[in-house]
Amino acid sequence: MEYIKAFVTGGLICVVGQILIDKTKLTPARILVAFVTAGVFLQLIGVYQYLVDFGGAGATVPLTGFGYTLCRGVERAVEESGWIGVLTGGLKASAGGIAAAMIFGFLAAVIFKSKPRK
Repeated sequence: MEYIKAFVTGGLICVVGQILIDKTKLTPARILVAFVTAGVFLQLIGVYQYLVDFGGAGATVPLTGFGYTLCRGVERAVEESGWIGVLTGGLKASAGGIAAAMIFGFLAAVIFKSKPRK
């Protein structure tokens, strides 16, 4: 049942993104930023944690989940270190994901050769 909840949760987040792409003139970059910002905002008002509890990876893997992770990191760092945590918490919480993206991106660039566009 956990897999179904994750699939439905992640799928609904993706449906919202697809609707934004199809029905608005927003660029993909603006939609991505909106998703991260929405994750932060929903965590700030206490709603996103319920979504994570229900959907698990379906809520934490999409870009809204990245915003959630940033916000949670800042919240924890502020509790531990005070206001300096505002500057360090988001990076500390998301460092593993950012590092993995950089490493896998580098490996993909080394393994595969790019082709010029025609």
